[in-house]
Amino acid sequence: MQENGHQRVSLVTCTAPVNIAVIKYWGKRDEDLILPVNASLSVTLHQDQLKTTTTVACSRSFQRDRIWLNGREEDISHPRLQSCLQEIRRLARKRRSAGDHSPDISSMSHKLHVCSVNNFPTAAGLASSAAGYACLVYALARLFGVEGELSSIARQGSGSACRSLYGGFVQWNLGERPDGTDSLAEQVAPESSWPELRVLILVVSAEQKSVGSTSGMHTSVETSQLLKHRADAVVPGRMEQMRRAIRQRDFQTFGELTMKDSNQFHAVCLDTYPPIFYLNHVSQQIITLVHHYNQHHGETKVAYTFDAGPNAVIYTLQEHLPEFLQLLRLVFPSEVPEEEFVRGLPVSPAELSEELTRDIKIKPSPQGIRYIISTKAGPGPCEVEGPDFHLLGYDGLPKKRAAV
Repeated sequence: MQENGHQRVSLVTCTAPVNIAVIKYWGKRDEDLILPVNASLSVTLHQDQLKTTTTVACSRSFQRDRIWLNGREEDISHPRLQSCLQEIRRLARKRRSAGDHSPDISSMSHKLHVCSVNNFPTAAGLASSAAGYACLVYALARLFGVEGELSSIARQGSGSACRSLYGGFVQWNLGERPDGTDSLAEQVAPESSWPELRVLILVVSAEQKSVGSTSGMHTSVETSQLLKHRADAVVPGRMEQMRRAIRQRDFQTFGELTMKDSNQFHAVCLDTYPPIFYLNHVSQQIITLVHHYNQHHGETKVAYTFDAGPNAVIYTLQEHLPEFLQLLRLVFPSEVPEEEFVRGLPVSPAELSEELTRDIKIKPSPQGIRYIISTKAGPGPCEVEGPDFHLLGYDGLPKKRAAV
């Protein structure tokens, strides 16, 4: 709490992670409550490399609710934003009626200012909305002292946001109740359970995708027969297999399931009418490269997955990372300096054998990959304290400079 003239301003800043699904969520059975047609499972990525930072502020002096996203003021009247704000405020009122009259709770009727930034490309198929809504809900809960299960609230902002409220490996349960109260996220295993697992994000394009996930899902539900088969006959078994593979640290099974599910998701997009194309020719080259690499070694050492965009997410183990990264450099040569081309966790150099380079048989594609982010599984949202981290000043307006 800080005095701004004669008015008090409450500020809370939190960060939240990106999650990348290995069993995909695609399609809603209820558009308003954002209830999925199938369960899904994801890996939460480490916030040291990818995160959303959000500051929320409330004050009696604020005239209206406002929100700034990545430096631009946006319309806060969006229905999904309002769903999250209204639900948090409802829970805060419920807490006050139960006898909690702390200062933060009493200020819940004040107008809110929200400022949020991502340190990764937005709307390019890297789960920016998931991290954004998870961060918003977590920060609002901290501001108003709301405790307990938050994934159902984040889900109403962006379906996959519910999974970003937990670290490690997270499943979003399908649920059966029509009101969605049992369609919640839960942790399958913490990030510490598989420390050797590594992740490479291959940024092929930072441009906004041509078909947004919301409209794409709606069209798929309306037109794709494969989506219905996938939800009913395929995903339930894959979820069980994937949970077992994660708990047993069985990369062979984990990798194969991840790639098959990514392929089927994009097959659903092609089965949609009119079809949706999220992958491009570089995406296809990456897929071919992974399969050639695994065939050379006679086992699944590397796995790819693609969300609704052309950017690849690669899963592998620490011991295989240097060789595969060197192979990426060979197939996708870049003029970008090394420290800018490979960002995040450092990767040791490696030499490629003549046999491997001979077996790959892929024509190099210069500049095909813009840059690579090296990361791993990480924890869920957290609050960061101290005025230097706040994106809003004590006047409630975005700072020109803020530590993120």
